[in-house]
Amino acid sequence: MGRFHRHDDGTVHDHDHDHDHDHGDHSGYGTGPERIEVLEAIFAENDTRADINRAAFESNGIRALNLMSSPGSGKTTVLAATLDEIAGDLAVGVIEGDIATDLDAAKLGGRGAQISLLNTNNGFGGECHLDAPMVNRALQGLDLRALDLVIIENVGNLVCPAEFDVGEHAKAMVYSVTEGEDKPLKYPVMFRSVDVVLLNKIDLVPHLDVDVETYVARVRDVNPAATILPVSARTGEGMADWFDWLRKFASGAAD
Repeated sequence: MGRFHRHDDGTVHDHDHDHDHDHGDHSGYGTGPERIEVLEAIFAENDTRADINRAAFESNGIRALNLMSSPGSGKTTVLAATLDEIAGDLAVGVIEGDIATDLDAAKLGGRGAQISLLNTNNGFGGECHLDAPMVNRALQGLDLRALDLVIIENVGNLVCPAEFDVGEHAKAMVYSVTEGEDKPLKYPVMFRSVDVVLLNKIDLVPHLDVDVETYVARVRDVNPAATILPVSARTGEGMADWFDWLRKFASGAAD
């Protein structure tokens, strides 16, 4: 089914995704110039709201991180371990984006962070990403005056979340060795958009036919500037480097 994509220069065109998901109201648009105009208007409105979100963060001295991944990469496990480590040093708020349920939000509860749940279920299956208006609504569930860092856990998807600015200051993604080394080449928009890649589940490498250097090289093929951190959220291996990066980011030193 034809979808749309926005280039870095802001232009929009149709393209075909190689996966099935529901864009909600977006799927009702036709093709041709009229559709492109509508999509450009959607992106323009999103970017306006993203600037409002960013201004709200900055006026409260907050740094915001958009955390993305495919489903099953271990993103919530990474985030839980992160809260256990840094919530005593930094005042953290989490916007927990999911199509349905509060399961992930429940996993993050009691770890010292403010949690604002954001379900995208629209009655037609749910949006496959968070956008700036959604995040703006979720901000109402956080006391921004009390926070240093907001982590926006996006919906699990390797395409759509990368295309929407939600007001963050940086993007990070969790990429599991169980996903295959080809993902950076198949989903370059996502990998190209991020500042940090956490290569997760490296504790499984001895049990899989994988080579970590190949994974790193594939990320470098599409994003030479990204910080790549091999980690295991389950065992804690490599996580200290992630915590260090995040603390520097929260202080503004990672810019």
